Amino acid sequence: MSALWVVVPAYNEETGIGATLRALESQQDSDFVAVVVDNGSTDRTAEVVRSHGVQVVREAQKGTGAASDTGMRYAIAAGARWLARTDADCLPAPGWTRRIKAAFRDGLRLVAGNLLPRKDEDMPLRTRLTLVGAVEVARAFGKIRPGNRDPRYRGPYVMAPGGNMAITAELYQAIGGFPRTTIEELHEDRALVNAVRLHTNAYALRRDVVVYSSSRRVKAWGLRNTLAWYADHRYRPDFVDIR
Repeated sequence: MSALWVVVPAYNEETGIGATLRALESQQDSDFVAVVVDNGSTDRTAEVVRSHGVQVVREAQKGTGAASDTGMRYAIAAGARWLARTDADCLPAPGWTRRIKAAFRDGLRLVAGNLLPRKDEDMPLRTRLTLVGAVEVARAFGKIRPGNRDPRYRGPYVMAPGGNMAITAELYQAIGGFPRTTIEELHEDRALVNAVRLHTNAYALRRDVVVYSSSRRVKAWGLRNTLAWYADHRYRPDFVDIR
């Protein structure tokens, strides 16, 4: 049994998840198990996933937090020691799993990866560079924002985006896992990081752990509103699940 499991929450992703699965199939280190958590899809998501030989777990409770938690706990029950997560609109770079394993072997218990805009989407270079810069600003601001400061924390805040993070199974269980929330309620990745910080300082950003993320929200909402959404949902659209 592989030590590493990759969990992919998905909702109505039949048109795009094939690219994510092909990116996983192209990993330089293929010694891992992938599982897709179908979060109540009404399209052919599950059928497309199974056509790639990837197992599907269903979670009816709406939310990336709930779906991710179900997938993580399913993997742990099957014997996983290391857990990685990406999203159904993301493309992990070819060295993604190999570098996650290297980070764990270096002693990290939580690995925060580097999330970059996808290169296969029709987005102007200027917008792509602005997004990259915005992520760097968010990383810096996260270290000083009041909600991320507490004398009980054992180390500085790191941004570990849900589309590119990994955690040991024992730490995941120790902190209680992802909050089982909807995407509209809470940024579950920030909640997870702060729970980790109460337990250990064995976590870090690894810039060589790269995932390319979709910019479809930027296309639908515009750059300013997208950045406001990720800044604690200061922009609240009528429809969040952009496809």
